[in-house]
Amino acid sequence: MTTVGLIGSGNIGGTVARLAVDAGYDVVLSNSRGPETLTDLVDSLGEHASAGTAQDAARVGDLVVVSVPLKAYRAVPVEPLAGKVVIDTNNYYPQRDGNFPELDSGDVTSSELLQQHLPESRVVKVFNNIYFAGLAALARPTGAADRSALAIAGDDEAAKAEVTAFLDRIGYDAVDAGSLADGWRYQPDTPAYGTLYSASPTDWQHPAPGDADTLRAALAAATR
Repeated sequence: MTTVGLIGSGNIGGTVARLAVDAGYDVVLSNSRGPETLTDLVDSLGEHASAGTAQDAARVGDLVVVSVPLKAYRAVPVEPLAGKVVIDTNNYYPQRDGNFPELDSGDVTSSELLQQHLPESRVVKVFNNIYFAGLAALARPTGAADRSALAIAGDDEAAKAEVTAFLDRIGYDAVDAGSLADGWRYQPDTPAYGTLYSASPTDWQHPAPGDADTLRAALAAATR
């Protein structure tokens, strides 16, 4: 794998792009406003970054990161993502996205909705429970004593293995949280969401490492 496509290049998408470039990947960024609006970000990332449409990012990416508001998930291109591993960074925020009855009832998770939209893709949920500034600051080399871990969930074991390798290369360990249906364990309002990687529950601006054991305990403590 050499190229990471990004559908959505805001705080999380842009941060993942920077980590990927630093790790030796090429990246193709896109957003809903057009490639011309990404000039500054592309310039800051250097020669291994370019901008295109969502279709371009989906087509060119060996691994594709979807980082758009949940309310826009149906706009993610389907055909060019067939057979590919797709990372879903999203959370459900009713105040932003409007209400989704199937999510409000707990019948499905937000990542399961994306998987239903992309039936031929292999969706893995990750990056949704860490603040973007922490994601940028906490990357560490393999084996570092203060390395943080990120939760992953997915229905395809090979896809999860590919995402685990990607996370390792950009500076993070992975903890397997189970299937996409288990992704609720690190969604908003759970112990594994946000504050696991901050100096205190009220101080998200100062990142602090969250190791694998701490993350496993937080996932296990989640309740509905």
